[in-house]
Amino acid sequence: MSVEKKKFDCTALPKGWQREEIIRKSGLSAGKVDIYYYSRGVRTDASLVPPIRQTASIFKQPVTVHKSQEGKVKTDFKQGPQDKPKQLFWEKRLEGLRACDIDGLELDAMELPKGLRPVGPHVGDETLLQSVATALHMSTQPVTGQTGSRSALDRNPGVFLNPEQPLVQAVQVVDDDIKRQEDRVISARKKLQEALKV
Repeated sequence: MSVEKKKFDCTALPKGWQREEIIRKSGLSAGKVDIYYYSRGVRTDASLVPPIRQTASIFKQPVTVHKSQEGKVKTDFKQGPQDKPKQLFWEKRLEGLRACDIDGLELDAMELPKGLRPVGPHVGDETLLQSVATALHMSTQPVTGQTGSRSALDRNPGVFLNPEQPLVQAVQVVDDDIKRQEDRVISARKKLQEALKV
């Protein structure tokens, strides 16, 4: 296996420590970067000093790190294992299922704000709620809803639907919405305060 080595002084550690990046050039792990930290004069044999950190696990696919300037990093993505594709309308599998309390009684359905309109074939309020809740809980990007036109989404949802967003038409939050929510929070706090007094 051929490798490319780069050494840098590590300013984040005490004086004398260096960072070494070893980029794998061939084999199944080509493009992966092994990172070693060591103090000058201490490291004599690479096999005797275990690395503090190897191949950053935060990358979902192999990357090669190129430093163009101090503090600026450019990544070169390689072909390899990709993220699993997302299934469209997976939330519809949960239709008709309801949460239950400890006694096995079904909980009442939540009432959604009037501004939330479902998108997609036969998508109802239950599916919409599951879709939005999942997006808020799991997504690492902003939740904006579907930005495509309603006619395009109704005509061919498999093409025009963004699987990264919930099955809801794009929502615009206005000042009145924020004010209503603030009023609800104040009301809930007053009720809680009264309940705690009793």
